[in-house]
Amino acid sequence: MSLSLRPRWRNCVLKPDPEIREIDRWEDRIAPLPPNVSRIRELISTLELCHHKAGRWIQNILEAIGAGDTQKGLGTRSPDHGHPAEGIWQNTCAALSAWCAGSPASPLTVMIDTVPAAQMLAGLGERSPLKEWQVYRVIEKIRSVIHWPRSCEDPTTQYVWLLLGGEGNEMMFRDRCPQPYLEHEDFWQATVRTLLHDTVDGCPAVLSLGLAIDMLWPCHWRFSENLRIVLGAIGGSLHPEQPFTACGRNIACTPLRRQMETISNTLRVFASGTDTNQEMHAAILVILGVPTETKRWLAASLDKTIRLQLDPPPDIRALSRLEGPDWINQE
Repeated sequence: MSLSLRPRWRNCVLKPDPEIREIDRWEDRIAPLPPNVSRIRELISTLELCHHKAGRWIQNILEAIGAGDTQKGLGTRSPDHGHPAEGIWQNTCAALSAWCAGSPASPLTVMIDTVPAAQMLAGLGERSPLKEWQVYRVIEKIRSVIHWPRSCEDPTTQYVWLLLGGEGNEMMFRDRCPQPYLEHEDFWQATVRTLLHDTVDGCPAVLSLGLAIDMLWPCHWRFSENLRIVLGAIGGSLHPEQPFTACGRNIACTPLRRQMETISNTLRVFASGTDTNQEMHAAILVILGVPTETKRWLAASLDKTIRLQLDPPPDIRALSRLEGPDWINQE
């Protein structure tokens, strides 16, 4: 059997460990997987605990394992139904666009989540060409999510990464200005060389403003605070009170951590058939129903995915620091 990482683990690890190999061997024993089981496993493969609705995402997976099928997943929402948080994202873009246009009065009554837009914009300070260019990049980042998946192919809604590059799990950093930004290369240089000073897992860290904008996902559970940090950095405040959180960066800060640990413990008991002294959630066992080989394999896969996202392996931790390439510190 190949020792390479199977695509099913793409959301939590870069290379397989012994436990993953055992779960993969388990999959081989029950293969071929029928379409309904593949749909459930794909739902696990798209789980992101940093998502603002991660709790509901987990519930969908548990219910799918218990029912034996799912109609949930990325891209399954009807085109007639926008994302529930789209109003917040639209308000954010409207407030930022008004600021760039020199209309500070416009966003006075606009709210960004639970924060008045005027309060959020105060961190930007006085307008300048550089600040306006940086704020427009923030707007483009947010709009690319609003218009997903069309933004993946439509140049008018596509976000051009400031510093991140690469494909799939092979994350790389740019070493030169992207072609669309060449007209304002001095702004791009100033943005990626601006360094925020915060912490990662409690340890001092630095973060390029370019990377912070790249990783400013509006679907993140801490979007409002991350936005405040980015706008503050554009305004010159480079020592935020709270650390910037994105994907695996500072995942320990998630308010769902204890709940996810309990769910993980329960899944492990269901998959293994053995008891544990750790905290469990009996209601989850009811949702999962009668154990079968397929259900136990799915439960083991979900358990491992949760644990890897809550406590990433060293290579993922290194990526999640997102400090950027060495050249941004060089003159």
